[in-house]
Amino acid sequence: MSGSALAACALAACAAALLAPARAAPARRGRRGRSAYLVAGVGLVGAAWLLADEPRLLVLGGVAVGAVVAGGRLVRRRRADGVAGRVRARVVEMCDGLQAELAAGQTPATALERAAGDWPLLLAASRAGSAGGDVPSALRELATTAGAGDLRIVAAAWQVAHRTGHGLAGALGRVAQELRDAEQTRRVVTGELASARATARLVAALPVVALLMGSGSGADPWSFLLGHPVGLACLAGGVGCGIAGLAWIEALARDVERGR
Repeated sequence: MSGSALAACALAACAAALLAPARAAPARRGRRGRSAYLVAGVGLVGAAWLLADEPRLLVLGGVAVGAVVAGGRLVRRRRADGVAGRVRARVVEMCDGLQAELAAGQTPATALERAAGDWPLLLAASRAGSAGGDVPSALRELATTAGAGDLRIVAAAWQVAHRTGHGLAGALGRVAQELRDAEQTRRVVTGELASARATARLVAALPVVALLMGSGSGADPWSFLLGHPVGLACLAGGVGCGIAGLAWIEALARDVERGR
């Protein structure tokens, strides 16, 4: 196998290591992340050594890996946002279900057990309720799950109702309504930010459109970008600026969403 082929395999291994989905338990994700970056670092060093005599291919490979990794991270983050949104919806459904069970005369422990049957994330809180343990503390621990932060509000309502003797069903109903209002506000903010995100993606894609138009008009911009040192520098700089712009827009949008 030639050095170029080996280098391509090494660069592909780097991208695969960084883009592989993390399905391990939360306590092991940190170790998994460090292992992925270690594999990627070794792969990059190996590719650089194999392509030491072909700097053009080394630059192109580095640009390709950087673009793939950055794009993959953005896609994974959007997917994580989608999962968090579904978890927030489950929290509201849980509040409505608990309120209905309590209004029907069920005990809080039984209502929580039935809710855990529909949503396994609540199993720890359900066990605490069945054993007479501290349900609010269990809910606060579960709130560390992505999208489940609203469980802290549920825990506070549970604790206040337990200490004051006021109806837990009414408290959960008010919490559910507040969470629905907050989710509605979040959707409005996300809709307002959608145009800015779409504009950023369009601007990032415009250079590719310009290159295709140039090729169609008889020019040969690809040979300059892929074969000339100055073109390689322009290619690397352009891809880097495009990725940085997309990441910046996403960071600004997240700040707005968090501070809605």
